[in-house]
Amino acid sequence: MAGRIPQSFIDELLARTDIVDLIDGFVPLKKMGKDFKACCPFHDEKTPSFTVSQNKQFYHCFGCGANGTAISFLMEYSHLEFLEAIEEMANKAGLTIPEEVGQPRADGNLSELYELLELVVRFYCKQLREHRQTDRAVDYLKNRGISGEVAKQFELGYAPAGWDNLIQALGTSDAAQQRLARTGMIIKRDNGGYYDRFRDRIMFPIRDPRGRVIGFGGRVLDDDTPKYLNSPETAIYHKGRELYGLYQARRANKDLQRLYVVEGYMDVIALAQYGISNAVASLGTATTREHLERLFRATPQVVFCFDGDQAGARAATRAMETALPLLEEGRQVFFKFLPEGQDPDDYIRQKGTKAFQNLSDLTPLSDYMINIAKDGIDLSSVEGRSLFLKNIRPRLELIPEGVIKQLNVQHIEKITGLSADKIDIRTKSKDQPLPRRRPLYKSDSGKMTNTSWLIAMLLRQPDLALLVEKPEILTQSKEPGVDTLHKMIVLIQEIPRITTGQILERWRESRLNNRLHELSSTEILDDENINLSNDFLHRIDTIAAEIKTATRKTGETNLADASEEHKAYLRNLQK
Repeated sequence: MAGRIPQSFIDELLARTDIVDLIDGFVPLKKMGKDFKACCPFHDEKTPSFTVSQNKQFYHCFGCGANGTAISFLMEYSHLEFLEAIEEMANKAGLTIPEEVGQPRADGNLSELYELLELVVRFYCKQLREHRQTDRAVDYLKNRGISGEVAKQFELGYAPAGWDNLIQALGTSDAAQQRLARTGMIIKRDNGGYYDRFRDRIMFPIRDPRGRVIGFGGRVLDDDTPKYLNSPETAIYHKGRELYGLYQARRANKDLQRLYVVEGYMDVIALAQYGISNAVASLGTATTREHLERLFRATPQVVFCFDGDQAGARAATRAMETALPLLEEGRQVFFKFLPEGQDPDDYIRQKGTKAFQNLSDLTPLSDYMINIAKDGIDLSSVEGRSLFLKNIRPRLELIPEGVIKQLNVQHIEKITGLSADKIDIRTKSKDQPLPRRRPLYKSDSGKMTNTSWLIAMLLRQPDLALLVEKPEILTQSKEPGVDTLHKMIVLIQEIPRITTGQILERWRESRLNNRLHELSSTEILDDENINLSNDFLHRIDTIAAEIKTATRKTGETNLADASEEHKAYLRNLQK
């Protein structure tokens, strides 16, 4: 189960959604035998290799390896989050998304926090228009070149000076104050009572990808500190996950070819003022892995553009190191380095939109990685090349196995004059993400373990599980994958009409998600002379026999270690 949506609801949603009808609404499908085909929407091709199975409720591309359920397709094709895809499908199916029964939210009803923050947005926007001190805020925005239209687009507001303006407007009862405190908009005093967190600041509402207000940023109008003040972490706001401006960028651009990542609110707004509507900013924190995963779900190309100072250079290096483990085919990361002392706001006002969008000024991530490693080193000397290799190796090892890593190794071979085996690049550590694996094809089927074959066949033909009379014996096995096999058999026996798509959604949040998707796409050559049902049961019996053998050996060991007076008793137990 994902989030707080009951698994039973996800099962019903998938049962009511025909994956063929859903995908056909985006990509025209043609009937080909028992399945449907089209040119893959996830990579360029002339011969259709994208297959949709109505029986399995599952899609698979034999060209690029893309595969998944109806939910997965919406997430990948429309760049939606999991909950967004669920909501869209539920709306089409006429279903209302429930909360998990028996699992009340620890923070109460979160919907009331979102609703309350919408009222806070309206309050601050009204203060910018009407408050007696608003001239200072308006003058500040004008001096920064922000038009009224752009201010309205980003819902900029004003938090007046004073300790209780927001409390007086929206927190006139104890319950209301407690709700405001849960959003982080007011702070509890040590001696009782509350006061406004934001005072005499330009206010920037922060919306999540679904458009809900989750927090605020506030900027002072003078040289006071801190220059920027952000909402604290709350039940609905996690700064290491959210990106300012992503909601607006997705609304303004139906097809996001790239996203610029800048440092602050004003950079995003200044770029929008000059017609660049595809910029986002992290919220007072370094770029995280969650940020990048969210960015890559929205666009294939990310361009980091930080301030032209030492802090900006450090931010770029951290972003590069965070991005390396996430590189795969189809994802691109670039850096746009600005002149010393300039930020994106300064740069675009001086040089204009065309100069900012000049792609020839971008530095690919791989080049940046190499430039840092060789900075100040004489590569003409043996010692210099050795030092360069020492610098580059730890970062190169972060890149997942695949084409991108191979190309980088080839580049480094040219720089150092060493062959790949001499460069000695280790594989990634276990806590780093696995690269997207290609599906196993017919020629690879012989390499599969017995357990993998059984799981692949269950995903291909779930009703095979109904042949297993005593699946509980599998729980005694310690072999890798057998526990998953057992759970899958029990699941299918409980829901006999379950589809491949519904099975895969049960493991969406599991570390096995990628592997199961791979096995679901496996093509296995079936010998016409072999009865598939008998073969399946034979393989199950093989595992059961191995379990009995292991149990008997354990018992024999116990007999050897037992005292003489217990041996007879132990033998009787094993008869």
